[in-house]
Amino acid sequence: MKLSNMINGGKPIDILLVEDNAEEAEWTQEALRDSKVRNKIYWVQDGEEAMAFLRRQGQYAQMPRPDLVLLDIYMPRKNGQEVLEEIKQDPQLRRIPVVIMTSSDDEKEIARAYEHYANCYVTKPIDIDKFMEVVRSIEDFWLTVVRLPAA
Repeated sequence: MKLSNMINGGKPIDILLVEDNAEEAEWTQEALRDSKVRNKIYWVQDGEEAMAFLRRQGQYAQMPRPDLVLLDIYMPRKNGQEVLEEIKQDPQLRRIPVVIMTSSDDEKEIARAYEHYANCYVTKPIDIDKFMEVVRSIEDFWLTVVRLPAA
């Protein structure tokens, strides 16, 4: 039996990637495309779009509720900390695991993310090979080890 059939009842994992840097979004998507687990990646470029997607508003009305959110901190319009806070305060969204993926290793940012109930905080490496390795390790843990809640 394939690993992807044993996890999440064989249903593909829906991942919302919230990242304003197109190059890093492409790297992340590329790493996840080679995944051991079937997944569907949805990409939005800022916090306003992320909340519209999660709340299924406007153009996102027919989108699925994601099983996992990969969230950058520094974005235009609404930053990742604000998005995280909104997600974790909303009874409809708070069970969705949120992985902070950012270039910042600032201790205050890390503490603030955990104060707002981030499920984990990962600092993105600048080197593309290391970046891909980090994304694959996130995928290995969150999509093959952890049991995600039903949407």
